[in-house]
Amino acid sequence: MPKREAPLEYLQQYLPDGSAVLVMQYLHQYKVHLTITRERKSILGDYRHATRDRNHRISVNGNLNKYSFLITLVHELAHLLTFQHYGNRVQSHGREWKNIYAFLLKDFIAAKIFPEDIYRQLQYSIHDLPASSCADDNLMRILRKYDETPNNLVLVEQIPEGNCFQLDDGRIFRKGKKLRKRYQCFDIKTKQEYLFSPVYEVKLAG
Repeated sequence: MPKREAPLEYLQQYLPDGSAVLVMQYLHQYKVHLTITRERKSILGDYRHATRDRNHRISVNGNLNKYSFLITLVHELAHLLTFQHYGNRVQSHGREWKNIYAFLLKDFIAAKIFPEDIYRQLQYSIHDLPASSCADDNLMRILRKYDETPNNLVLVEQIPEGNCFQLDDGRIFRKGKKLRKRYQCFDIKTKQEYLFSPVYEVKLAG
């Protein structure tokens, strides 16, 4: 999917029913240049603050399901508001950002946009939000159920210890033990150790 700026009527196909009006209000109010882009493995969305000759810019991966897309967009809007209030004086995912993110999420929760399972998890986690939706493993598991296009990927936590998996770049890893929240995995070629989130999507090694 090529990168493209999203006109309002085009944007609605990426959003859950009932959310477009509220989203568009925020985009208009803060003069956001929103781009829908191809899948990026390392990030789901991105925010760049306004400059003298450019508006605020937000990009969101276009391959996300509608609920993941909305939550990612709210995440980036929270960065925008945090920057407007505090500039660069606070941490990017510090308490100030979390408070604004929670405030924005409550607007969409109140609009009854989310299915019951997503709603319950957001209500549970909103009191101590992680740095992103990607860091909320339970939320990621739930959101994954709403992906429309089946794929051949599995979660790292679903692979038995000692078995191997492959990344998009071709590297193959052997899964090791769980260390607190992440799994210890070893690059087959270099023997180097890496830590993987339990909900990171990978391919089974053939």
